[in-house]
Amino acid sequence: MSDLVTGDAVVVDVQIAQLPIRAAAFLLDFLVQAGSMIAIYLLLSNTITVVDPALLTALLILFTVLVFVGYPVLTETLTRGRTLGKIACGLRVVGDDGSPELFRQALFRALSGFVEIYTLSGGPAVICSLISPKGKRLGDVFAGTMVISERGPRNAGPPPQMPPQLAGWAATLELSQLPEELIHTARQYLARWRDLSPAVQHEMGTRIAARMTAFVAPPPPPGVPPHAYLSAVLAERRERHLQRLLRRAAARATTPAAAPYLPAQPHTAAPRPHQGYAAASQPYAAASQPNGPAPRPHGPAGGGFTPPA
Repeated sequence: MSDLVTGDAVVVDVQIAQLPIRAAAFLLDFLVQAGSMIAIYLLLSNTITVVDPALLTALLILFTVLVFVGYPVLTETLTRGRTLGKIACGLRVVGDDGSPELFRQALFRALSGFVEIYTLSGGPAVICSLISPKGKRLGDVFAGTMVISERGPRNAGPPPQMPPQLAGWAATLELSQLPEELIHTARQYLARWRDLSPAVQHEMGTRIAARMTAFVAPPPPPGVPPHAYLSAVLAERRERHLQRLLRRAAARATTPAAAPYLPAQPHTAAPRPHQGYAAASQPYAAASQPNGPAPRPHGPAGGGFTPPA
């Protein structure tokens, strides 16, 4: 393990890539390069009758250099230290100080790799990687780089605590744009903060806090040290997350459970004794009146219908 802060994959606890996983990443890259060379050779072989042999040889040498040197330089520069094989295996090349790999470092690694891996069959690279405590091959030694594993175990440590002086300011923060990667970076830094030297504490904290201020508003009060600022942001975010979980749990607890579905039963009316319409409707009419049955209008004897006046 090594304590580093890398450029865009910033972590404090990193795991040095071991030789077997680096060999697997190299084999994947070699398959890509070999496939590219086969395609180029087939393309050039179709023009052998119309192209001068000396020119054909020069083109083969040029494309060989481009594939075996240009490919790692281009991909590691554009992806900040990763090739296709390293992406598949979760590896990344970083500087000895944890900084992102630069173009000149990628160029040194590629040129050295062409000699120690392809020309000398990888013997010097394997021996140097086994001897070096950080698993460096000769290209890493010359370029000042190392290969780390981004999938190694990470110790998150205890949750950050809210500094009492920043509680009121933290309650006004806008945290919706804060990326998960930066959150993990700050959490790892705070977990190892006390184990770092004062100079490294300040340098790492300033770099991480500067990135976080681009996603968090408002800015911290003047004079707040980086570790306190990061602790306040993470503690406030964690508190809001817990409150959301509590509200959801309370909402689920107060929501009535849905009644179980019962299949509809066929309607069967109970047998009733035979009675006239007037007698049968009297209980319903009485129930529909708040003070008992309504008075019957005076009309002709025999109960005939009397139209309203």
